[in-house]
Amino acid sequence: MELFDVYPLMDVTPVSGKGCYVTDDQGTEYLDLYGGHAVISIGHSHPHYIKRINDQLKKIGFYSNSVINPLQQELARKLGELSGLNDYHLFLCNSGAEANENALKLASFATGKKRVIAFNKAFHGRTSAAVSVTDNVRIQANINKGMDVSFLPLNDAELVEEELKSGDVCAIIIEGIQGIGGVQIPDDSFFQTLEQLSKKYDCKLILDEIQSGYGRSGNFFAFQQADIKPDIITTAKGMANGFPMGGVLISPDIEARHGMLGATFGGNYLACAAGLAVLEVMEFEELIRNAAETGSFLLSELGKMDGIKEVRGRGLMIGLEFDSEVASLRKKLLNEEHIFTGVSSTNIIRLLPPLSLTVEQATVFTRALGRLLAP
Repeated sequence: MELFDVYPLMDVTPVSGKGCYVTDDQGTEYLDLYGGHAVISIGHSHPHYIKRINDQLKKIGFYSNSVINPLQQELARKLGELSGLNDYHLFLCNSGAEANENALKLASFATGKKRVIAFNKAFHGRTSAAVSVTDNVRIQANINKGMDVSFLPLNDAELVEEELKSGDVCAIIIEGIQGIGGVQIPDDSFFQTLEQLSKKYDCKLILDEIQSGYGRSGNFFAFQQADIKPDIITTAKGMANGFPMGGVLISPDIEARHGMLGATFGGNYLACAAGLAVLEVMEFEELIRNAAETGSFLLSELGKMDGIKEVRGRGLMIGLEFDSEVASLRKKLLNEEHIFTGVSSTNIIRLLPPLSLTVEQATVFTRALGRLLAP
């Protein structure tokens, strides 16, 4: 049997990782400024993370959600404490797409409505409802096109209110920072208006923090910069440092009932051990502060460079937009400078390194990029 060929692959085979570096099967070490799509939050092979999972595996690795799992309760308490959202409730699942599926269902359950407002260039996942609110028809099969979704320009509050006046909208879903869309940051005032409008028109505001959350922006969640409290928050990628895990944080205004949501593997013992390890390392090593400080350094240094059209981002979620396609530049960064980077569309390089990235490691990248951009 062969693999189903749906991924374009870099010609690298990582076999080990430590901190912000990975090593391939030829012994070459690479600085990882992509973290596997923002998944590696505390660094590769962190010793506390490894110990937490190993210790748990020696006890019990899995049982379904039909029993009491104290690790789930411990994780919810720790997440509430570090995020400042103690009054929310937590539903655990396996991925970001699954988190968004459940968030959209919750909004529809709570309001009795079904239309959704999403935004141009949005990406919310590849499962049925999540891909329906993703602004990319190329990844939507016909079976995904039955949902009633209105895509609107980012930061246009007047258009949002016009759509809400019909009274049939169950949810507004928006990313804390658009990732696939090119590291676009919604205005703080736009977030604040969305919060007000969702209350006025009886719909739920869903903040997709799957990529921008868990400290990446320099806040625990990116939306917290705007000082709002959404009805529902989704998270995943950095949540368990590579172990499949997703979460939905739900306002206390939304009432739970048995059977309304479910997940066989969600919140299993190993996932919770991994998730707790991430939060513990984030707290002990002050990784949110580090993301803000190292990110500020990177944004400042990159902003001084010739050859970059625009530098956007917050914390360690950064986009570098160029006037031309970046495939060759990214390939040179990989093959000549041994640095992993990501992309958004064809002309934007995206940086999503571990939150433990140091200024010294960031300087390795800025110097390498400077060499490659030099005339």
